[in-house]
Amino acid sequence: MSRHAAGPGRGEPATFEESPTKPRRKRVVLADSRAPVTVLRTAMELEEQTSYGEELVRQFIRVQLKAGAKLWGLGVLFLAALPAAFHFLPHLAELSFAGVRLPWIVLGILPYPLLFGIGYLYNAIAERNERDFVDMVEK
Repeated sequence: MSRHAAGPGRGEPATFEESPTKPRRKRVVLADSRAPVTVLRTAMELEEQTSYGEELVRQFIRVQLKAGAKLWGLGVLFLAALPAAFHFLPHLAELSFAGVRLPWIVLGILPYPLLFGIGYLYNAIAERNERDFVDMVEK
């Protein structure tokens, strides 16, 4: 089908020429209805924010919070045990290395690798919990 249109200022009306055969109409669809539909129920529940989906998210948050609380308690326990050990074992507090007493060395150096290790452990546990949650959603 060709089309001749009047340009600006020409004053001619637009003319259309019809072709002798009309083009065949095509049906356009977004998805093939014959294709198998695999909708994951759990993923739908999460996307639609149903009560079941909200419960799954609450459970996931609870697991993450529980892991964090356990490791926080472990850190507090170890950090509180260091000064307590020097209080209850005074002969350890009398030791010194290079003119610096042992409590200063232990309390000034030991907490940092301990806190780094706890942070690394929490990160590994949190990532494992996230993978487990995603695997459960994708099933």
